[in-house]
Amino acid sequence: MRITLAYFQMVGWLDRLSGLLPLMARVVFAGVLAPYFWASAATKWESFPFNLSIGAYAQIFPRAFEAAGYDVAALSFWHKAIAMAGSYAEIILPLALILGLATRWAALGMMGFVLVQTAVDIWGHQASAATIGMWFDSDSGSLLADQRALWAVLLAILVLRGAGALSMDRLFAGRFGIHNAGTPPPPPLGRI
Repeated sequence: MRITLAYFQMVGWLDRLSGLLPLMARVVFAGVLAPYFWASAATKWESFPFNLSIGAYAQIFPRAFEAAGYDVAALSFWHKAIAMAGSYAEIILPLALILGLATRWAALGMMGFVLVQTAVDIWGHQASAATIGMWFDSDSGSLLADQRALWAVLLAILVLRGAGALSMDRLFAGRFGIHNAGTPPPPPLGRI
């Protein structure tokens, strides 16, 4: 009986701490993924904010750019627009997540970005089977299946829970009289 009571007291305490999860997710994103995306974005700009480098097209549309003879002028308007939008997204979305600004939208945007990035890696750059990896095997270090699944879970926390404490979302919500913005309350403990 004492063990059961101690367990449920601990669960109640952990439920109250679960409000820190979004802030922790944003700190981990800032320390682990934002530098990765910003370093990648830096390779895509010849002169910010309007001139993409040749590398941007080679990274985003490897096959189409090769078919165009590595001539940017031979690419379509859509190739250029998508490359520009993706290059801006790689800078703006991580910054929004770190600041906790429009966090749920930014996290959804990053999830879409990672999905497109993964598709380009698999089909555009023809990633090897070892790089792609697979779930439920003994190797947890594949760059695509394993790592990007963890990225998606981190981003899903922000989509589902919002920015949490110390965020622009919370600041703006307080300014406009919206309570509990950014983080829903933890579920009630109830009877089990």
